[in-house]
Amino acid sequence: MLIKNAIVCDVDGEREVDVRIENDLIVEVGKGLSDSEVIDASGAYLLPSLIDLNVRLKDSQLNAKSIKAVAAEAKKGGVGHIVLNADSTPAIDDEVVLEFAQNSIKAIDDVQIDLMLNALKEDMSLSNIAILLKKGVIAPYMSTIAKNNLAIKIAEYVQMYGVTLFCKAEDNSLISSGVMLDGDVSSRLGLAGIPELSEVLHVSRMIEIARYFDIKILFKAIASPRSVELIAKAKDEGVKVSCEVSLQHLTQCDEACEDFNTTAKLNPPLASKNDMLALREALQKGLIDTLTTLHQPNSPVNKEVAFFDAAYGCEALSDALPLYYTKLVKSGIISMRELLKLIVQNPANIIAKEAGKIEVGQRTDLILFDTKKRYVVKNQQSLYDGEELFGSVEQIV
Repeated sequence: MLIKNAIVCDVDGEREVDVRIENDLIVEVGKGLSDSEVIDASGAYLLPSLIDLNVRLKDSQLNAKSIKAVAAEAKKGGVGHIVLNADSTPAIDDEVVLEFAQNSIKAIDDVQIDLMLNALKEDMSLSNIAILLKKGVIAPYMSTIAKNNLAIKIAEYVQMYGVTLFCKAEDNSLISSGVMLDGDVSSRLGLAGIPELSEVLHVSRMIEIARYFDIKILFKAIASPRSVELIAKAKDEGVKVSCEVSLQHLTQCDEACEDFNTTAKLNPPLASKNDMLALREALQKGLIDTLTTLHQPNSPVNKEVAFFDAAYGCEALSDALPLYYTKLVKSGIISMRELLKLIVQNPANIIAKEAGKIEVGQRTDLILFDTKKRYVVKNQQSLYDGEELFGSVEQIV
């Protein structure tokens, strides 16, 4: 197969070259190439497919149907590799559930799906981290509701196996009654708020654990600019920590919760407008390592209720690449090359993979993306419902 006339773009930049593929491998890159099977991609980008390390299933229900559905959504959005969150129902915290999940994934051909393990069981005891890692999970996941003795034991396993710890920074005593960010908007709506300190305190704590044990930690879905600052400072000091931020937290603020809009009820909660702009500035400065769509779909019965009772989450995976392109690249916040580092190369490195370059010897995992096309989002569970997006995922190679 030969892809001609595309704008080839990867983490090294853009160039106009042809790409020839045989047996799912790139075998030739250059100009004036020929082949019996030709795709004319005039004017479209040829890009590495996206990676998202923070995807949840519908209603967080782990079953074959929901796995198939999320794979279809990922493919539509140009995402070729996803990592499913472990705190599903049932949680991926024992061998039986893991085997069921792995068997369900075997039926998926066109999207790579990896699994985390839930390091803490519901009764706050440790899962069998060693066995689950040996059986193929990509990383352990923990919430910082774990007490220090448990967090240290988890860190020891991470050190032993050389994997990255996926960490959700939150304080159980501060999140238990809140439903959105504590601030002017929550006060105006009369809703219980979650203080920014819920995240910041535990980012600081886990940085010190990473420093002490010399382990890698990815902080999941960071919402506070102060947390980003702490992580950036720790990285400068040689601590192996990295920072993930969602597209929603870069483009939406807590004002989206006005009129008790349950679509904007996210975990972590949307930040204030000033903090949203500060996160955007941190992105431009290179302080954020990876991005996520924070995809967490829910049935209407769980969202079309009172704000306090509504489930957390919104949908974005099926619009992933057009959203990233429209909101971050076309708007001039970052370049396409910088975007690909954040949504391909860096997340791959975090899970000990290589991706982001289009060169001879690489497996394909490519997408054709036509930025001349546009469409309007029609999804009431998307924060971007009714908005016009630029770009269309034409084909996954």
